[in-house]
Amino acid sequence: MRAVSVIFILILALACNNGAVDNKNESAEVDAIPGAITNVTWLDSAKNVGKITEGEKVEIAFRFLNSGDKPLVIQSVGVSCGCTVAEKPGELFPPGKEGVIKAVFDSKGRLGSNHKTVTVYANTEQPMHSLSFDAEVVPVKK
Repeated sequence: MRAVSVIFILILALACNNGAVDNKNESAEVDAIPGAITNVTWLDSAKNVGKITEGEKVEIAFRFLNSGDKPLVIQSVGVSCGCTVAEKPGELFPPGKEGVIKAVFDSKGRLGSNHKTVTVYANTEQPMHSLSFDAEVVPVKK
């Protein structure tokens, strides 16, 4: 019975290592332990896209830099309105690496002045970051 247990443990250990993948971000993933706090510098935190025609979809890019000494993890990205969709980057950002939060604003039915907010949560001392953009939606010329 003991021999069967030892063999089972060895097979299990080998099976766990069999799927190992060489990942260039492996060291960043190891360092991104719970409680690892870093810093982020927003290169773009507020944008004005100017005048756009109703129905137009506009992409807004908010650039950032991991200015800390631990990997930056973007945990979630939220928006203030259903007219905006934002993407959460699916990668870790090592110290010194730049990244982008992309948002798309759909101006359909949004005539006039629009101020929208994108909220980002990350492993930083102040975990919530508020980004914003403004757009003036004008009617379609007929």
